[in-house]
Amino acid sequence: MTQAERAEQRVLLAHIRRDARTLARDFKLELRSIDAERANVKSRYGICYDDGSIRIRLRHARTRKLLKYSALIDTLCHELAHLRHFNHGERFQALYRGLLARARSLGIYRPAPRWGSQQPRPRSRDTVVLRASSILPLARLGEVPRRPRRVIAEGEALSAAQPGTVRQTPEPPTVPLQLELF
Repeated sequence: MTQAERAEQRVLLAHIRRDARTLARDFKLELRSIDAERANVKSRYGICYDDGSIRIRLRHARTRKLLKYSALIDTLCHELAHLRHFNHGERFQALYRGLLARARSLGIYRPAPRWGSQQPRPRSRDTVVLRASSILPLARLGEVPRRPRRVIAEGEALSAAQPGTVRQTPEPPTVPLQLELF
């Protein structure tokens, strides 16, 4: 690693430490230290130890480029949640989501849309769009209708929906649900 890369990494780590202290203070988490993960570790993005120390991988394992700050903050929030819950259970998930929400409200966490463009996809006001990977956690929380009234069968007109999309219409008063299968 060049001297310029090391300096860039030190500045990045200082920003992460500052944001980590803010989040840890807001959630009353006992954070001892944050350090960069060793360069030879390629199997994980972060790790939390029971003494309150956290290590985060700052560079992509293959390209060695610095990861996007939003990805680093996502990993940071995950590891901060482990300071209280050393598992991936429901309480861990709730704390992790709370940390991400707080980071977003502070302007620390600003992820780009997942589908790659900088502009969000246009949606009608009465449609909720969920990726298939997000269905199960939401169903557990009761936010997704359990039994749709009608599922559009293959071959029926899907109007503006993209190929491979299934549209479900739930019981009122909930909003229609559009699932994107990938």
